[in-house]
Amino acid sequence: MTVAGIDVAHQTLAVAIRTGEKTAKPEEFANTPSGHQALLTRLTRLTQAGVARVCLEATGSYHLDLALALDAGGLALMVVNPKAANRFAEALMTRTKSDAVDAAVLAEFAQRMPFEPWQRPDRAALERRADARRLNALTEARTQAKNQLHALQQSTTTPALILEEVQLAIDETNARIARLRTAALALIAAEATLQDAFDLLTSAKGIGAASAIQLLGELLVLPPDLRAKQWVAMAGLDPRHATSGTSVNKKPRLSKAGNRYLRGALHMPALSATRHDEHVKKLSINYFPICLAGWCRSDRDRVVVVSD
Repeated sequence: MTVAGIDVAHQTLAVAIRTGEKTAKPEEFANTPSGHQALLTRLTRLTQAGVARVCLEATGSYHLDLALALDAGGLALMVVNPKAANRFAEALMTRTKSDAVDAAVLAEFAQRMPFEPWQRPDRAALERRADARRLNALTEARTQAKNQLHALQQSTTTPALILEEVQLAIDETNARIARLRTAALALIAAEATLQDAFDLLTSAKGIGAASAIQLLGELLVLPPDLRAKQWVAMAGLDPRHATSGTSVNKKPRLSKAGNRYLRGALHMPALSATRHDEHVKKLSINYFPICLAGWCRSDRDRVVVVSD
């Protein structure tokens, strides 16, 4: 079986093609639309000779356009979690890390591991996720600016011009957040199914419009047939146990091996629910992250998962 591994960087793509037990010398392509087409042409020619799979890592926004181009070209594509690829490289006792070596590792990963085809997200869902993540970034920037303003106001030596400058940044960020939020709500209102999901989310105590926009942005790009445990794992709220023999028995902790944006979107609603929802209040002690399809509780003593 012939497979291809692609290491994605900001500007370049390192491609390793593996047949049987032999890996050819890696080739390099530009991580641009023209480079994607050149790579697609190269792999399409190989497909006639038996290329079965193409494997690459999920690397933020750098891999997405490439994945879309390869999927549109009809190639069997798998996009793996970087942590899985890293653990696989450790299992191979790889001592060197470079783009070429990483591409070869991904090619061997594609050859040895079960194939899980990449599911192309809906373009509209990707746009909604981009809006939600930009809103999240602006909200974090506003919080940082407010903290700075609070600290500056504690000293009488801070010039009035500096206070005015920081306040101006906060006001500008508020306007940008309002603009993006209005646009996001308009997109949601344009589709009945999205509006129903939005209304269902906001009906839960602790989840307001801002949190619902963040949650929908992350959830809509996922396959619709996920089960409750998969939703919890996707948020990184599943418990991780660490026991071995009779001497190792560590306290369970949340794995946090999932979507940090989704986990972050659930943080404040969870804290709010512990104060205002009677059912959650009875269960919570310190901290209670809530997932849409299941509840996961973490405290100093234990982790308990309660699925629907």
